[in-house]
Amino acid sequence: MTSNRLDWKDFLAQRRAVLDAWPTGRDVADIEDGLRYQRTIPEDKNFAKVMSRAKASGRTLIQPRAGVALIDDHIRLLRYLETEGTADLLPTTIDAYTRQNRYEEAARGIEKSMTAGTSLLNGFPAVNHGRDGCRKVTEAVRKPVQVRHGTPDARLLAEISLAGGFTSYEGGGISYNIPYAKKVEIGECLRNWQYVDRLAGYYEENGLAVNREPFGPLTGTLVPPFISHTIAILEGLLALEQGVKSLTLGYGQGGNVLQDLAALASLRELADAYFREAGFEDYDLTLVFHQWMGGFPEDEAQAFSVIATGAFVAAAARVEKTIVKSPHEAMGIPTKEANAAGLKATRQVLSMMADQRICADNAVIEREKDLIRREVGALMSAVRTASGDDLVQGIVRAFAGGLLDVPFAPSVFNRGKVLPVRDNEGYIRLFAKGSLPLGDDITSFHKERLQERSKAEGRPVTFQMVTDDIYAISKGKLIGRPK
Repeated sequence: MTSNRLDWKDFLAQRRAVLDAWPTGRDVADIEDGLRYQRTIPEDKNFAKVMSRAKASGRTLIQPRAGVALIDDHIRLLRYLETEGTADLLPTTIDAYTRQNRYEEAARGIEKSMTAGTSLLNGFPAVNHGRDGCRKVTEAVRKPVQVRHGTPDARLLAEISLAGGFTSYEGGGISYNIPYAKKVEIGECLRNWQYVDRLAGYYEENGLAVNREPFGPLTGTLVPPFISHTIAILEGLLALEQGVKSLTLGYGQGGNVLQDLAALASLRELADAYFREAGFEDYDLTLVFHQWMGGFPEDEAQAFSVIATGAFVAAAARVEKTIVKSPHEAMGIPTKEANAAGLKATRQVLSMMADQRICADNAVIEREKDLIRREVGALMSAVRTASGDDLVQGIVRAFAGGLLDVPFAPSVFNRGKVLPVRDNEGYIRLFAKGSLPLGDDITSFHKERLQERSKAEGRPVTFQMVTDDIYAISKGKLIGRPK
């Protein structure tokens, strides 16, 4: 496998096997049928076009996560979120069985959900419901709908959902493997996602905009900005090579407001720079900010404060979209009412901030932006060196050598030697850098900042700080200080 555009004959050869994986694949055998259906979708329900308009107007759109097992229930849920919750963009979160291509078990989950009268799956089994079931969903709502999932092999899901009227598709060959799967080989996953991007590129070639969104937060647990940025840029480059035009790169809230603002500003700048350096000009780049992905407080009032802080950062950074959490995050899958409450709380903050401009041009933010630039530059340079002019091979070799390493990821193909920790002001730094190819000046800076915390707390920098920080926000703090 190479990072070059997938030959159409090779794509079609794969496609036969992909569609044979489950009976509903037969309904999308005629790829032109999906194109014809997408042409009937009005522009105000096209995810890419709505994101582009948000960028032009400087508006931040809000989107929840949501998905249940049965079509009618899922429609009712989405309608509630777009009316009572005032969501600008709608999700369809896919169930865990479908994410693992376990369609028979998803089918049993549908049957049991029908018997029980409630969803017994943690999402919408789109492959089982097929093209026509997906069309019922996308036709029943007024807002654009995106597929959100976590699938290493997302080819059949992509075929059915795009033919079914979804106009945005989340994920990538790194971000939907390393943080989600244990034993999926990286090259295999990149090959699967090359197919997805080539499919989206084919829609683009035929004048149909399909938004693609790599999953920015990764493991969602104290991920240093430069690690998630590097992976987002790499997945963006792979998507562009396959003909994708509408790209939304993401970043998950870290907690320190200044670091988050620096991260979002640098992500946009760096992505543009690397994309243009690679020869890509015809693309539309937007950003999504994910509200806190780690542990939430059980107390609803405290949870709303976490949500509001994330909403403030999204507004201040002028991102095009923010993924909204609910006050029930600590309890599991939220009710539709809790989901709507998180949306309305976020909407209030965004509305109050709409006419304000937060000055991000200060020395601290510039320091952090410069640090992120140098860190991303070091990782991207290492991938290039490992690539031999083939980005896919560079990514595979970089993970094998620990030059790319995601904290707290389950994949056996990830070294797992990088450990993050907060410094004395709550910035995410490196406690252990593993084999990341960072210069001495960068590693020295991280160490100095951690020594400041060590001195302030009167304890050495140890792994205990890491574990304290993981649970801090759920306990009402940002930094895991000793009692």
